[in-house]
Amino acid sequence: MIPQLPPDIDTIKGFLLPAEAETLYRRALAASARGPLLEIGSYCGKSTIYLGLAARQHHGTVFALDHHRGSEEHQRGEMFHDPALYDADLALVDTFREFRRNISRAGLDDVVVPIVAGSAAAARHWQTPLAMLFIDGGHSLDAALTDYRCWAGHLQREGILAIHDVYPDPAAGGQAPRAIHRLALQSGLFTHCEQVDSLAILRRL
Repeated sequence: MIPQLPPDIDTIKGFLLPAEAETLYRRALAASARGPLLEIGSYCGKSTIYLGLAARQHHGTVFALDHHRGSEEHQRGEMFHDPALYDADLALVDTFREFRRNISRAGLDDVVVPIVAGSAAAARHWQTPLAMLFIDGGHSLDAALTDYRCWAGHLQREGILAIHDVYPDPAAGGQAPRAIHRLALQSGLFTHCEQVDSLAILRRL
């Protein structure tokens, strides 16, 4: 049972399955006792809420990194485009307003620190070791590799690396999440812990 889960959690826009959400919370709960968490690809904040509720149990912090302009599949004409998240004046996707609203309504403003930037720019001067890294950003190979290469090195020993949309059939979730999952295992720096639906959990050695 996840404490203080918002009653409207199922209506918040996002792509996290219930079993994945519960696993993310469980892993974040243990990790947040050792240090901060960082999420790449917050979208409208659904996964961020699970991470934030876990971190709050240890007076921890979740850094929520997203440029809030949507991934490739969220753009106009693409499969997951949502007109409600499109700013016609700027002709750009804008998920930040929805994200802030959901985090505030969940009472997590004092736990979640939004970072509105691209992955490489945010990582350029990053110095804080991380207890958990959740990669759920863009699904192009370039975006996924950038996320992994910029941030995996900041994980503490025994830190958790969670990667979303790792499917046996790449057609279901794309090649990129599978590629960075494979890269992490081949590096010799990570070991596999569990797979729940499309959520892969690895541990830093």
